[in-house]
Amino acid sequence: MRHEKGLCYWCDEKFSFTHKCPNRQLMLLQCEDDEEDQVLDGLPQSAEIITNTLDTTQTEHHLSLNAMKGTSNMGVLRFTGSIEHLGVQVLIDGGSSDNFLQPRIAKILKLPIELGPQFNVLVGNGETMTAEGIVQKLPLDIQGHKLEVPVFLLPVAGADVILGASWLATLGPHVADYSSLKLKFFLKDKFVTLSGEAMPRPIPAQFHHFKRLVNTDSIAECFTVQWLKSSESDDVFKDLPTNIEPEIAMLLYTYKSLFQPPTALPPSRAHNHTIPLMEGTNPVKVKPYRYPHSQKAQIEIMIQDMLQQGIIQTSTSSFSSPIVLVKKKDGTWRFCTDYRALNAITVKDCFPIPTVDELLDELFGAKFFSKLDLRSGYHQILLQPEDRHKTAFRTHQGHYEWLVMPFGLTNAPATFQSLMNHIFQHALRKYVLVFFDDILIYSSNWQDHLKHLDAVLQVLQENTLFVKLSKCSFGVLEIEYLGHMVTGQGVSMDKDKVQAVLEWPIPGNVKQLRGFLGLTGYYRRFIKSYAKIASPLTDLLKKEAYEWNVNAEMAFQQLKAAITSAPVLALPDFQKPFVLETDASGVGIGAVLHQEGHPIAYFSKKLVPRNQKKSAYFREMFAIVEAIAKFRHYLLGHKFIIRTDQKSLRSLMDQSLQTPDQQEWLHKFLGYDFTIEYKPGKENMAADALSRVMTLSWSEPQCQFIDEIRAALKKDQNLVEIILKCISGKAPIQYTMKDGLLYWKQRLVIPKESDLLNKVLYEFHTSPIGGHAGITRTIARITSQFYWPDMKTDIWDYVQKCVICQQAKTIHTSPAGLLQPLPIPSQVWEDIAMDFITGLPPSQSYTTIMVVVDRLTKYAHFIPMRSDYTSKSVAEVFMQNIVKLHGMPKSIVSD
Repeated sequence: MRHEKGLCYWCDEKFSFTHKCPNRQLMLLQCEDDEEDQVLDGLPQSAEIITNTLDTTQTEHHLSLNAMKGTSNMGVLRFTGSIEHLGVQVLIDGGSSDNFLQPRIAKILKLPIELGPQFNVLVGNGETMTAEGIVQKLPLDIQGHKLEVPVFLLPVAGADVILGASWLATLGPHVADYSSLKLKFFLKDKFVTLSGEAMPRPIPAQFHHFKRLVNTDSIAECFTVQWLKSSESDDVFKDLPTNIEPEIAMLLYTYKSLFQPPTALPPSRAHNHTIPLMEGTNPVKVKPYRYPHSQKAQIEIMIQDMLQQGIIQTSTSSFSSPIVLVKKKDGTWRFCTDYRALNAITVKDCFPIPTVDELLDELFGAKFFSKLDLRSGYHQILLQPEDRHKTAFRTHQGHYEWLVMPFGLTNAPATFQSLMNHIFQHALRKYVLVFFDDILIYSSNWQDHLKHLDAVLQVLQENTLFVKLSKCSFGVLEIEYLGHMVTGQGVSMDKDKVQAVLEWPIPGNVKQLRGFLGLTGYYRRFIKSYAKIASPLTDLLKKEAYEWNVNAEMAFQQLKAAITSAPVLALPDFQKPFVLETDASGVGIGAVLHQEGHPIAYFSKKLVPRNQKKSAYFREMFAIVEAIAKFRHYLLGHKFIIRTDQKSLRSLMDQSLQTPDQQEWLHKFLGYDFTIEYKPGKENMAADALSRVMTLSWSEPQCQFIDEIRAALKKDQNLVEIILKCISGKAPIQYTMKDGLLYWKQRLVIPKESDLLNKVLYEFHTSPIGGHAGITRTIARITSQFYWPDMKTDIWDYVQKCVICQQAKTIHTSPAGLLQPLPIPSQVWEDIAMDFITGLPPSQSYTTIMVVVDRLTKYAHFIPMRSDYTSKSVAEVFMQNIVKLHGMPKSIVSD
């Protein structure tokens, strides 16, 4: 308005070149050095500096010069967006206080404009402009991200939309990288990266203008220019929790390289792993294990991957250890090397392993916690070059050796702990605790925790150590660490320690009551007035009729509370050896960890049905595996004793791996220092009682057959038409729909062309449940539940072509003899049969074969023997080949 009337901006007098304003204002212009020189050079020598000041304390809204002129200087990011499919230029400018929109855009799109209170906006050049209204929710789309922002209408020349400080404040913590023109922030729990434009995009030319220029030969050449954007992948953060604090999220993004898989060998450090051997020992050379043909292709793939990663190399070493493939829960394979023979001749490293109680004592006063887990931590430590040949292993494809520290070496835990202690020595027990690859960061307040986490991540980055994000926790108030729950209120015992006893069900009979009293009585010397407390329970053992009463219930609960609290449960003393007692029954496994008879923790778990039917050797070994994994934080790095009532397990670590179960569990024992002792079941009362708890939870595979039928129905065009008719009520009366399944006369319809047909036939005829029943019985059983066209013909053909039925049915075999069948055993390798095959042609001086068969599974051992065998030699062979692998049987049948 003043400009149109020719008035001075600062007073009401007429403006002219000779005008001297009484309200002169001194203005300070900040810019880059090169731009400053240009501005000063452009001023006339006679230019007069205005010295009067302007009181702007009442002006709350302002607009920067960048936004007014549309320049792309430092502190400004420009993007191309859209409002209701109309392309607009968006300027993100922290120098502007509010969000502004060109009024012409609002008029074109007919946006809802509210006439709010008018106010002046101070522009960077000293001019004031008046906002013409407000749009409360502007639907703005920038690079696929939809925003709703309030904007004031203001006729600015720099861009169509200005997003100022008020919008930036709503983002919370954000990163504005002006060198790469990127803005990074969190929007609706998702990490967003906006890529800015270096210069404003040119205005598209109209076609008729372009045609006129061509016709007049004004255009010499024409080019097509395409903008290529580099896409940054943030997949590494897909495992990041959605509720993580923004400050931590931004900090993790700063160190995003730490969460990527390693792409090169780890650097050489002072803590490279070495393998010192005892004097006078010869190179270890263990014969490779035999593995099925199906695993050979998998071994070749894994070897090729490790060669490409550079963590192994071909070898000509005189050392050789066998390999084992272990199947993971997700169906993939784990590559393991059996280093038991190498470990036996390795000089043990006595580096002190931190004790749990000492570590937890340092957490007093901490309120915020973060936990980091390194990615394949052992593989991030380089193997000393002169010791690489000792790790050599052999496959059917060749001979290889490790370049990084492999899993299973006896001194690997000590090497790893020494490295962690070295790099974090400045922070240990101040705000960092390290137990092997578990790193705990703890702080008393939030700001310190952010600094501590930043410092730890920086140390890891400097030492080229990588973290697995999916196993980490950040900025939490409660965390599980080394078997304890850590909070701001202190450290408490993990409930899993005593859960097996606390969840003990009420005994339903005398046998179950004896099991509970056997456990509590084992530790009666630690419970004051044990006999008095247990009196109502022991009285039930004397009565003829077992009847649970109020007094028995009180005693039962009182004993459970006593055995799961101090002074019964002791704190571990890491200067003394641990004793792990395990046991397995027909229904479950149990374990007690104790020192000098004082219990530290209990463990119990029910076996799934398929494991309940396995041999006693399997169940007892499974109990040891599960117990070691449960009490890892107590046992790793310390020598301990395992006590079991399975004699054959005493030589577990000296046996060659002959069964799939041994191969599967071997890697879980490697790295621990323990001996196995035999303890009869009658003396192992605590673990035995825990293994017989009847109501502990267990898991089984979920049946997916119904879901497979639903999916197959959608692929059968004929059945889809029938389903549509059922939905519309036009289908024949025989068909009905229920829960997405199609029924014919209340029988489930199976698509004839699907693989499900063979599954049904297999389950009802070939499987153990089907029992290879005859044609008539198989048809009756299947037709009672299922239906598909020509089903009887399909069933007839399937049974007629069953190989087992053709070989074993009565009409195809000779008449049975006079021998009566033996009762079917209930457990594997508890009832066996044995015989000798004699008079064979000699082979390496052997002319006799001793045959031992498990009567339940028909699994057999064929053992060569000389013709002059004796009862002693038979007993020795039996102990070495049968008892060592399967345990002592209950009965032997022989002629």
